[in-house]
Amino acid sequence: MTVIVGGFFGDEGKGKVAGYLALSGSYNYAVRTGAINAGHTVVFNGKTYRLRVVSAGFVNKSTRLLIPPGSLIKLDVFLREVEELGVRGRVYVDYNTGVIEDVHVARERGDPVLVAIGSTLQGVGAAMADRVLRRLRLARGFAELGEFLVDVPSTVNEALERGEKVLVEGAQGTFLSLYHGTYPYVTSRDTTASGILSEVGVGPKLVDNVLVVFKAYVTRVGEGSLEGELSVEEIERRGWVERGSVTGRLRRVAPFNFKLAERAVMLNSATCIAITKIDALFPGARGARSWSGLPREAREWIEEVESRLKRPVVLISTGERIEDVVDRSRDLGVEL
Repeated sequence: MTVIVGGFFGDEGKGKVAGYLALSGSYNYAVRTGAINAGHTVVFNGKTYRLRVVSAGFVNKSTRLLIPPGSLIKLDVFLREVEELGVRGRVYVDYNTGVIEDVHVARERGDPVLVAIGSTLQGVGAAMADRVLRRLRLARGFAELGEFLVDVPSTVNEALERGEKVLVEGAQGTFLSLYHGTYPYVTSRDTTASGILSEVGVGPKLVDNVLVVFKAYVTRVGEGSLEGELSVEEIERRGWVERGSVTGRLRRVAPFNFKLAERAVMLNSATCIAITKIDALFPGARGARSWSGLPREAREWIEEVESRLKRPVVLISTGERIEDVVDRSRDLGVEL
């Protein structure tokens, strides 16, 4: 089992990594944790998909897709994705998955504290609060979800017992964790590997790889600290302008932060690393699919990351498309 975790503040490209692994690693199951306030973008077969519920593993048509009990869905968002992706019949929701309703969205939009900290105002925090208070309605209570309901923890654990491969795709990033992030400018859940596993219902001893994904620079949406934050003019000059996939808000940007990266490796017990957007840092790397195809300066930068973080960089994303990846996992002895 491989767990994908964001190393910074989200927006690291976890969807791209999950999609690539689902295809290259032939995973039997792909589980997507988190809630609808985090979007994952996948560019596949010439089309761009922006996902808020379903795992990016959908690109492998033989991979079954699971939404675990610790997640939160919204009926309209989920059902729309099912139809748009054509995954009916291979996507499943746990009986105990929480459901966001319109009342949660309304409550958040009227909450000055959530507005002030830069919440996405998708109803996630209000729904999580209701879950803690034991009054949130769960998936098993909605007739519209009847055909999708399964016991996700049993499904995952039994698959692992049979020797099948499971990919777990976490949402957001380490430093948006309710416990380990830049509180109060955080999300309403633990976004580290431990929290992700808890949402799924599987223990840490069954994990083979914790793959922490870092972008070649740091971005975050909303309020909160961002060491080394660049001006909008400098972001534009470097060609690092990005917008959030859910809110469309301009992302704040800073150079790669080794101090945060080292802490993310520690907090997640990382076994290996993926780097995305290397082509934004080194344009000559764009589209490369081999280590030798990367510019010398890009290879030296990756080697510095490995040296300082003491973990192998197994995947390097060199463009938007799923196939634009330098995969070093076999060369480095890591089975993904």
